[in-house]
Amino acid sequence: MRRAEPEPEQAAGMPEWQAAYLGWLAAQRRAAPLTLENYRRDLQALQRLAGERRPEELGAHDIRRFVARLHAEGLGGRSIARRLSAWRGLFRWLIRHRGLAANPVEGIRPPRAPRKLPKALSPDQAQALLERDAGDEVLGVRDRAMFELLYSSGLRVAELAALDVAAGVELREGMLTVTGKRGKTRSVPVGGQALAALGAWLAARPALAAADEPALFVGRSGGRLSTGAVRSRLARWSRESGLGMHVHPHMLRHSFASHLLQSSGDLRAVQELLGHASIQSTQVYTHLDFQHLAKVYDAAHPRARKRNES
Repeated sequence: MRRAEPEPEQAAGMPEWQAAYLGWLAAQRRAAPLTLENYRRDLQALQRLAGERRPEELGAHDIRRFVARLHAEGLGGRSIARRLSAWRGLFRWLIRHRGLAANPVEGIRPPRAPRKLPKALSPDQAQALLERDAGDEVLGVRDRAMFELLYSSGLRVAELAALDVAAGVELREGMLTVTGKRGKTRSVPVGGQALAALGAWLAARPALAAADEPALFVGRSGGRLSTGAVRSRLARWSRESGLGMHVHPHMLRHSFASHLLQSSGDLRAVQELLGHASIQSTQVYTHLDFQHLAKVYDAAHPRARKRNES
């Protein structure tokens, strides 16, 4: 049976247009209570910014001004984007059900959200993680090889899981050929510690792998290990290493890039090793390096100490 739309007077202080729209969302879109509550807050924000004017009286210049005000009040880009989405839906409803001529929110974009910097381990943390004693049990040997390889060569977890024994693994040359996004292949060097761990795993692998399984890394069933299993094993490994933080495969990739850039300063080389199509994707690691330099400055420079103590 179709749910009736709530009457405007059912919610004290709620404008008629707001009650009608929320009622339509509940009845026609079957919106969940939490979704309705989020819409209600977003519409209340529009009501606050519009003052005495009804939504039908607002234009695109008003919406732009509202966005600027929300941003000045400290609301982040993602939150503003959610509010714009709610407002856009309201005006579409007004066009359809109330004869409004145009949607003033169409084409209005939120402020660009600041790009989050990837988290990276410090060199000491990476060393503590990878030098954890996992014993000689075959799964421990496999896990050490996987994690050494992720950090040594900056692989994506999907690239690691897709590796085959007979293709792309050149231990004598210390190189790997991996297939990245959009089917692009690249060659990456493998460090000495990772080569040793990989050699130990190749010696232990026949005890676990099915006879005809091509995958380099396999699970208990003898088949190719999934990316989810790699993530789960690394999370467990990091817990047992005593780092006190959650480590995921992409964090090892970030750590590889950050540590290599800090040591070499060669952004183009890091781009090639990561398999980034654009240098802009790699430039984020220059910000990581700057953070490190800023911490050194604040800790060591006399004027910085005087500033921090004031």
